[in-house]
Amino acid sequence: MKMKKLLKYLETEYQKKTRQSAILFKRASRVMVRGGSHTLRLWKPYPFFMASAQGAQVRDVDGNQYLDYWQGHYANILGHNPAVIRRALEPYIKAGTFHTGFESSVQLELAEKILASLKQQGLKVRFTTSGTLAATYAVMLAMGYTGREYILKIGGGWHGASPYLLKGVKFRPGQGFNVPDSAGLPSDFHKKILITRFDDCDHLEKTFKKYGSKLAAFILEPFIGVGGFLFCSREYLELARRLTDRYGVVLIFDEIISGFRFCASGVQKLYGVQPDVSLFGKLIGGGQAVAAVVGRSEIMEGCEKPGARKMRVHFEGGTFSSHEEYMRAGLAMVDYLSQHQKEVYPYIGKLAEKLRQGIEKVFKEEALEVVCTGRGNEIVKDSSFFMVNFPKKKIAHKNPEDVWDPERSDVLLREEALKLALLINGVHVVHGGGCLSTAHTEKDVEKTVAAYAEVARIFRKYL
Repeated sequence: MKMKKLLKYLETEYQKKTRQSAILFKRASRVMVRGGSHTLRLWKPYPFFMASAQGAQVRDVDGNQYLDYWQGHYANILGHNPAVIRRALEPYIKAGTFHTGFESSVQLELAEKILASLKQQGLKVRFTTSGTLAATYAVMLAMGYTGREYILKIGGGWHGASPYLLKGVKFRPGQGFNVPDSAGLPSDFHKKILITRFDDCDHLEKTFKKYGSKLAAFILEPFIGVGGFLFCSREYLELARRLTDRYGVVLIFDEIISGFRFCASGVQKLYGVQPDVSLFGKLIGGGQAVAAVVGRSEIMEGCEKPGARKMRVHFEGGTFSSHEEYMRAGLAMVDYLSQHQKEVYPYIGKLAEKLRQGIEKVFKEEALEVVCTGRGNEIVKDSSFFMVNFPKKKIAHKNPEDVWDPERSDVLLREEALKLALLINGVHVVHGGGCLSTAHTEKDVEKTVAAYAEVARIFRKYL
């Protein structure tokens, strides 16, 4: 009952501020499924509609300003509409080339830069346009290379809407993460996706002992995103490398989020653990639709050079794969991060820690406990992520179960109430938090902490 009253109050206050967005959403709902094309953007009672975005700020059609920590699905490490990307694209746009469907030397430059950052011999790249496609193709390559059909992934891990991996994303009470996430797929798909626990070495060893000879691939995020902004331990990644080698399994690191986010390379470089295949996206596109599958030559060449008894993997990319505009934006971003990494990563890391500490402090002052995940570890010193969790039990929030089990954390409070409460106070987050960009300032962080303080007072009043 208390939660219902709180949500009713927050929805009413939000609706007062977003009348034009409400009109647009009603119109959109007549012609689009749920009024849009990406479920996570369609929060209750309706999303605001953006008018403009610059740096750390977003303005909606009603004129409301928000400090934004979603930052283009975590793709905008330099903030919205950064000058460095605009400068790279202006000459190209003036030339009037746009999409041609031909090969361009720019993709070669971006591929070389990505490979140089990894400092690993014998790798090749193929570009596509989304993390979902990259994950799908990586699994297909692993299956084609090994001749096996089972895939192992981490419970709470999200690898886009790849049909080969739509299991174990959402937590369900009584079942945990070991359940399918989508209708419309053959039942065999679900049966051949196996789930292991995040950063649990014992469970991983037991799983490989039982299924290792059947596995084509083990895919994991070294920094798990939706699962709670948590870093794997070095011990876990090293064990994953040993076990996949022992059983002839392709080790895939999904670095769609973590790639170039914590250093000017994959986070694998900081850990010193090299996978067989890596997935990159978000940051390597500079705000454009770019993803890449990077892997050992003998695996990647399954696209073109199958063995005598094997059919080739049909990894064709797509109409807009390596589109020159996308490649130019990505190259500008990768170049900038490589040249300024000593400034970028410590700055956003320290700013994020100030924000995490500030949020925990203002809730504590209202006698409400929160735990911010997203902090770095002994390997990754500067993490720019934060997620606010409301524990129901004394837990450390070290795995996705702690973050998504409603018996352990108040998921409704984080996902719905906190979202709306922050919006009416001029801050936009997803899953209770988000990421910092170089466009965010100390003043922005102070404003954000003040907004969380006001939210804490509201929660205290109603709960």
